[in-house]
Amino acid sequence: MGQTLKCISPIDGSVYASRETLSREEGFAVASAARKAQKAWAARPLQERIDLVMAGVAAVGKMNDEIVPELAHMMGRPVRYGGEFGGFNERSSYMAEIAEMALADIEVGEDKNFKRFIKRIPHGVVFIVAPWNYPYMTAVNTLAPALIAGNTVVLKHATQTLLVGERMAAAFHAAGVPAEVFQNIFLDHDTTSALIADRAFDFVNFTGSVGGGQAMERAAAGTFTGVGTELGGKDPGYVMEDADLDAAVDTLIDGAMFNAGQCCCGIERIYVHESLYDDFVAKAVEIVKGYRLGNPLDEATTMGPMANQRFAAEVRAQIDEALAAGAQAHIDPMEADDGGAYLTPQILTNVTHEMRVMRDESFGPVVGIMKVSSDAEAITLMNDSEFGLTASLWTRDLDRAARVGDEVETGTVFMNRADYLDPSLCWTGCKNTGRGGGLSVIGYQNLTRPKSYHLKKVTG
Repeated sequence: MGQTLKCISPIDGSVYASRETLSREEGFAVASAARKAQKAWAARPLQERIDLVMAGVAAVGKMNDEIVPELAHMMGRPVRYGGEFGGFNERSSYMAEIAEMALADIEVGEDKNFKRFIKRIPHGVVFIVAPWNYPYMTAVNTLAPALIAGNTVVLKHATQTLLVGERMAAAFHAAGVPAEVFQNIFLDHDTTSALIADRAFDFVNFTGSVGGGQAMERAAAGTFTGVGTELGGKDPGYVMEDADLDAAVDTLIDGAMFNAGQCCCGIERIYVHESLYDDFVAKAVEIVKGYRLGNPLDEATTMGPMANQRFAAEVRAQIDEALAAGAQAHIDPMEADDGGAYLTPQILTNVTHEMRVMRDESFGPVVGIMKVSSDAEAITLMNDSEFGLTASLWTRDLDRAARVGDEVETGTVFMNRADYLDPSLCWTGCKNTGRGGGLSVIGYQNLTRPKSYHLKKVTG
């Protein structure tokens, strides 16, 4: 008997969807079917695989009118924002565009005696464990290039967004991708670990918590199965004295609060030069006071509930601890704040790095703002974190941003923007954010293995 997975809607606490998990034997049968289908899939011409993947992407787009309210029910994002298809399509299209170049043989040299080159060979079966916060875009980061490169894919999606994998699989199958080439499954944690430990998959890509990433690595230990991870974050913004103040406030506060703060690269702490600090805080507070917290199915709502009451409880705990330690809150409780999933967005000042809200991942609509007097002080504070995904630097001086960026321990450095994933750049992190690299040419390198050919033409 499998476990029942239940998606609890943050709108009203009701069960929105439920599915039964597969047994260990059923899970292995799925992986076995994927393995049997892989060689034939990889043997298809590259352009054929690209066309089928992009047809699947387009088929997801045609479902958007159903997907948008479905996401609101499952994880609380307001319908006014229109879903994820823009980014979903942008990332897939870019990976399709660069596929021929990224997967081309590396020519080492040829003369009358030898021909030498390196091929990119698909791993085989790629297992994707996707998160709920941007459930379509995070999944397609690996799905599209994995399939294009000639792998087959097994997708396990988060319980909070239980229906997303089914939607994606149905769309890709309708577009002509064989059912065994892309499969969506429901698993419990123990069965997931057992399949990885028994080498059911050839590569695992996981996006989620630090604890979840550690569980994946423990399961894969000794199997030599590759594991790519994107885990926690505590992404900083740094506003220098020459920054465009209005642009900095607008972008950083949106980066902190959009999607109820539930963004992998959301801004969770902000350091502002002392000459701009008071004006920055005043403008930030004005913006957040203008938000409308409420039912995400209402077009007037600009901030919906957090995806789960327990996520909101952690953010409340961090805020309460900070206030008890001397922090100042600037946003009064909003009418829709119910003490559960509906949480008032909050700006905190008088914060320090002794407070959890400036150290632990919040993954919610709260941001602490601190005053700094120099680049050196800001760099020290930005690096005082166990995480390293992105940092957002605000200045009019490109060289200065590059110098500061060189010293900041992150996977991505932004200048005068934040909270955006450019598919031409590698999406990666350091420290407890994990290791790996999605999208860009490097994404294809991580979803394939090198195979060298050393061909001697004559033996006489």
